[in-house]
Amino acid sequence: MKLRSHIGIWSLIFVPYVVIVLVGLGYVSLPALMHPNKPAIWSAWQAPDLDTIPPDQSGDSIRYGLHLFRETPWYAPQFTGNRLSCSDCHIGDGIAPYASPMVGLPALFPMYNKRAGHVISLKDRIQECFTRSENGRPLPYDGREMRALVAYIEWLSQPEPGHKPFAGRGLMKLPPMHADPKHGEQIYAMQCAGCHGADGSGSRPLMPALWGPESFNDGAGMNGISKMARFVQFNMPQNRRGMLSAQEAYDVAAYIHAQPRPPFNPAYKGY
Repeated sequence: MKLRSHIGIWSLIFVPYVVIVLVGLGYVSLPALMHPNKPAIWSAWQAPDLDTIPPDQSGDSIRYGLHLFRETPWYAPQFTGNRLSCSDCHIGDGIAPYASPMVGLPALFPMYNKRAGHVISLKDRIQECFTRSENGRPLPYDGREMRALVAYIEWLSQPEPGHKPFAGRGLMKLPPMHADPKHGEQIYAMQCAGCHGADGSGSRPLMPALWGPESFNDGAGMNGISKMARFVQFNMPQNRRGMLSAQEAYDVAAYIHAQPRPPFNPAYKGY
């Protein structure tokens, strides 16, 4: 009886502490805690263990692709024009749900791309990221960097027998809304500026710039209010996911959209 009572006392102390830590680190959102019957998408799929990367030349390419994904300007400075990395938009090394995850992406290509106006390959899509989100230059199609990124995405997407299928493809679905950038400015000051800066310049290596010369250009998908709202509503603030309403996400996206950023180079429109 004493053992049971001691366990009960420690659970009252320890469990709330663990919950606070998990929420603070962004591993669990408050809505998920408040709605336990909601599908647990974070635990529905498990990423491959890094130890499964082969200890050979193919494994070297996968590991290099992961490094590129995490710190793109550091590992591919000749192809990037800002300080953004792939992982800034594709959170969690490309496995976070509703953050444009990389999981299963190779099987979806080739696909028709509305922006390009034609069918594109996975490599074409990577080129779009470099010329738009990275505000840089296209990678050589058969270069080391392209091979490494494709190898990493393919490794990440390998089937895992016994695990549940990945959930959270693309971005959160939101209805069209009228956005209020003035209200968005207030939300940004309260919820975003602490990490991304009052001037939107971010703080590398952890916090990316949201506007200005070190951010994505005006041809990037995130420059669209609707797309950014869908990203923000589910993923931001990272340490308090789910606290913003859909309307607040639209408003802050409209405010960010109105800020200055580099122009897209029309010479790369074919990608």
